[in-house]
Amino acid sequence: MYDAGSILLIHETAVIDPSARIGRNVHIGAFSVIGPDVHIGDDCVIGPHVTIEGPTRMAAGNRVYQYASIGADPQDKKYAGEETLLEIGERNTFREFVTINRGTVQDNGVTRIGDDNWIMAYVHIAHDCQVGCRTVFANGASLAGHVRVADDVILGGFTLVHQFCRVGAHSFSSMGSAVKQDVPPFVTVAGNPAEPHGVNSEGLRRRGYSREAVQAVRRAYRVLYKQGLRLEQALEALRPMAGEHVELLPLVEFLAEEGRGIVR
Repeated sequence: MYDAGSILLIHETAVIDPSARIGRNVHIGAFSVIGPDVHIGDDCVIGPHVTIEGPTRMAAGNRVYQYASIGADPQDKKYAGEETLLEIGERNTFREFVTINRGTVQDNGVTRIGDDNWIMAYVHIAHDCQVGCRTVFANGASLAGHVRVADDVILGGFTLVHQFCRVGAHSFSSMGSAVKQDVPPFVTVAGNPAEPHGVNSEGLRRRGYSREAVQAVRRAYRVLYKQGLRLEQALEALRPMAGEHVELLPLVEFLAEEGRGIVR
């Protein structure tokens, strides 16, 4: 089904299921396959040899490069053909050989990708992952199932994130990191297993954080990692600091939420 007034450039070899809904000004390349119950928003560019399976909802302005597989069944032995969903926001870029799976009924049934993400070649995003906005996943980074990645995260090449981990806003992983526990907001991690290596201060400056705000984040990092405090003690010390510097609220909220324990 095509929206009224659509301007389409669909290669004659592309295969599009009759139940798929294609928006305005959508380009679909040679030999691409758009399956049943796929909705593609306006101004998307789908390259050649791309497969998009449904149910998948893709909003406007996305670009998918060749050989990507979007919306395939979850790689979970418990999956028994239940109808689950992949939701993708606006203006994302998915490079070559990216794979993204739909959710499972063991979670909330939905894998979600936000807006303005830059997902590079060979990245895998597994079932039930929740990815925020403005992230960068470098080549070969992989999320296992049920991972939550907040806004403005950068994952270095071949970073691996264990299932059920949380990765906090503005955090950064160096290449080859093996993330087996939660990464708090603002923290840079490296290694296998990943360990904290300071604050992502350069990323914060690029995103408009003031010098005072970056200094507050650095002080919070020292409380969390340099004073020998248990997590509960560090959290109590950070709460009044967040009262003075609102930039620290995401860190306090992250640490107060139950998870897999933070990288130490």
